[in-house]
Amino acid sequence: MIDVILKKGKEKAVLHRHPWVFSGAIENIKGKPANGDIVRLMDAKGGFMAYGFYNDQSRVALRLLEWDEAVAVDEQWFRAKVGIAVASRSSILADGLTNTCRLIFSESDFLPGLIVDKYAGHLAVQVLTSGIEKLLPVIIDELQLLLKPESIFDKSDASSRSHEGLETINTALTLSHPPERVEVKENGITYNINIAEGQKSGFYCDQRENRKILAAHAKGKKVLDCFSYTGGFTLNCLQNGATSVATVDSSALAVETLKENIILNKFDETKVTPIVSDVNKQLRKFRDEGETFDIVVLDPPKYAPSRSALDKASRAYKDLNRMGMLLLNPGGLLATFSCSGAMDMETFKQVLAWAALDAGKQVQFIYQFCQPEDHPVRSSFPEGEYLKGLLCRVV
Repeated sequence: MIDVILKKGKEKAVLHRHPWVFSGAIENIKGKPANGDIVRLMDAKGGFMAYGFYNDQSRVALRLLEWDEAVAVDEQWFRAKVGIAVASRSSILADGLTNTCRLIFSESDFLPGLIVDKYAGHLAVQVLTSGIEKLLPVIIDELQLLLKPESIFDKSDASSRSHEGLETINTALTLSHPPERVEVKENGITYNINIAEGQKSGFYCDQRENRKILAAHAKGKKVLDCFSYTGGFTLNCLQNGATSVATVDSSALAVETLKENIILNKFDETKVTPIVSDVNKQLRKFRDEGETFDIVVLDPPKYAPSRSALDKASRAYKDLNRMGMLLLNPGGLLATFSCSGAMDMETFKQVLAWAALDAGKQVQFIYQFCQPEDHPVRSSFPEGEYLKGLLCRVV
């Protein structure tokens, strides 16, 4: 195993079990490891620190795996980590009301660059690091042994793969290919999803608990669901007695799937107004028409992919939420989210305060949304906390 020598003074993060070592923190490499190889990280005095995946094309040159020198990071090590992650999700699926969740969440489950989502009897896999790419046959074999899925589909089409020198992939990993529509259940609601063509790995299961929490406020209310995708918040609000829901998404395919999901659950189609439109344009149209709502949901895509984009993203979040506030009836609820890891909760609250000031509104924060238990945040890796949200009463 090749040794990678850390620069003097760069030990703190490694000692605190943070799994990333940036290329600028490396002093020397005793050999020529291939990208994706497991190497041994040593301190400047030659003392062992950790084992990790190496990649010279990424700013994160090492993704650390194991801090105990006596533990062999071999095939069985990876199989064990997969098994632990899968077993920890069993309670989510126990009541039969939900059969979809995230089984493996990358660094947070000690498998950097591996995401696995379960959709009923099918699995979707995303591989984001060269190390996991090399070990994928072992991981797929273990998933098959543990779960016996009907199919496993590789959705490794994220642009971030280019940072590791990897090409995008979108293909079945088993002889069976997932059907065009897979029927899944979440919170007792049924969804048709397209694993191969859908966004992310096919469905946004990270909002499972937040949908249920918001829907508890929806009885008898007029709801606006923005960036609705295939209708997670819409369907939960209908299930809990919303009188009407206007849904807005720029994807015609997503809106068509939402319509199918309304029919699939036998909800009253006349209560839903599906709109294919840019959300910001549609919010201004509603304002100009004097349209108002009791609940507004804003669940936009990632505005801040990095800290360098945070200022620009903050302005976008502020403008979006200002418009949402202007469309609320007095005492109405704004459920607003950010999936940008660079946007921390305190900054998000400040952005909401600016939006309220510009809108001439007073805002009470009455609940903080977060990601569910199948998207855990490892204590030594706070970067795993990306989804945050606020339920606001606007007066």
